[in-house]
Amino acid sequence: MTDTPAPATPAPAPTTLGELRATGAAFRPVKAEIRANLLARLAAGEPTLPGIVGFEDTVLPEVERALIAGHDLVLLGERGQGKTRLIRTLVGLLDEWTPVLVGSELNEHPLSPISVWAHRQIAEHGDATPVGWLHRSERFGEKLATPDTSVGDLIGDVDPIKVAEGRTLGDPETVHYGLVPRTNRGIFSVNELPDLAERIQVALLNVLEERDIQIRGYRVRLPLDLLLVASANPEDYTNRGRIITPLKDRFGAEVRTHYPIELADEIRLLEQEAAVTWPTASGADHLAQPVVPAHLVEIIARFTRLVRESSHVDQRSGVSARFAIAGLETVAASAVRRAAVAGETRPVARVVDLPSVVPASRGKVEFADAGSDPDDDRELEILEHLLRQATAQTFRARCAGLDLTGLQEHFTGGETVESGDLVPAPALLGQLGTIPKLAELLGRLGVPEGDQSAEQAAAAVEFALEGLYLTRRLAKDTDGGRTVYGA
Repeated sequence: MTDTPAPATPAPAPTTLGELRATGAAFRPVKAEIRANLLARLAAGEPTLPGIVGFEDTVLPEVERALIAGHDLVLLGERGQGKTRLIRTLVGLLDEWTPVLVGSELNEHPLSPISVWAHRQIAEHGDATPVGWLHRSERFGEKLATPDTSVGDLIGDVDPIKVAEGRTLGDPETVHYGLVPRTNRGIFSVNELPDLAERIQVALLNVLEERDIQIRGYRVRLPLDLLLVASANPEDYTNRGRIITPLKDRFGAEVRTHYPIELADEIRLLEQEAAVTWPTASGADHLAQPVVPAHLVEIIARFTRLVRESSHVDQRSGVSARFAIAGLETVAASAVRRAAVAGETRPVARVVDLPSVVPASRGKVEFADAGSDPDDDRELEILEHLLRQATAQTFRARCAGLDLTGLQEHFTGGETVESGDLVPAPALLGQLGTIPKLAELLGRLGVPEGDQSAEQAAAAVEFALEGLYLTRRLAKDTDGGRTVYGA
């Protein structure tokens, strides 16, 4: 699986070796392919690895230099920093189509065969040798390293059936190839490389340096053509597991990844990755596309950053970008649930949906001072406090200087406003009547003039009420899913 889209153009026409030669085609190694396509994008001012957020000035230049140099590389970073996403995006730098010998297990180029089988095919059929075309999305292989991964999985092993058919053990055609040679002329990724047993890592030494493979004590001379990319967690890299020194030495580049440095990048990543649109049953199409206002996306982004920085959280394990993505999806789901139950015409997330993030995200955080009780309420309290802090920061950033005294005065006579995760927007707004400065509030929160529905207004007003509470200008009482604001 890669992030590469389906073919944009049909496969080229040549279907035989003779037709391919007639076009003037030439063999080009994978790393040369990647280098040429990368340099073309750089020269044209195009994004080299589209969809990678927050690495533009840090990680991407290092990756680009490694690829131009023709280096295999290791990406080091805590969980959820986009290492796998970055690796899969590299596939977009391959040529869209490449010729292969039809039937080759090794994706051999017709003009540069490497196996005994391929040489025999060309000797027998000459210019009539069948040629197929391989799309770049099929030129990527990956393996999640686990302690039980074997040499056979990665490199290959002797096929007993082929031996039983009469071939000798030294015959290269007795080999059942593993994932690495089957990704020949492509990109192969080993995720969490330190988890590979050291004796298995040794099997990769020849692949990286001599570009050949050894199986069962005899050498199969196969000059593999591939880019090898690995990922590792820095903590695992040095402690739980390790990359053996000779293997580290054979990787040409080591690149450190990181979580988004700027809040704007965190928000961009959330908006790009969170899935907040779902198929629905017939007649409920209005529930398929919930709206999560920009100020709530910002709260989730700030919350994630505060959790990462908290002294209560194990900094060695990190807080994955999946923590924020799952949080945003949970908030959207809460809005859809309310719309379905309360009959809202449009699901729009509100502040009252935020508490659902805490229990949903708890399992994604490792606490540094966690007690022996896995159900310790202290963890929930920490997350709830950080969520309130993120909400207050967003309120100050979005509403600084905005006059909300008119909204605050609504409560001077002892009136209250009740909200909750199942209270529809019209019911919330009906308790307030005319709301002073509503248009200005909606503008501060980035709501377009043509999209100022009752649900959007309710989301903005509830955010203002929560901000007034967090800045000690209103009181709030919560009981389960019920929230009451008052003086």
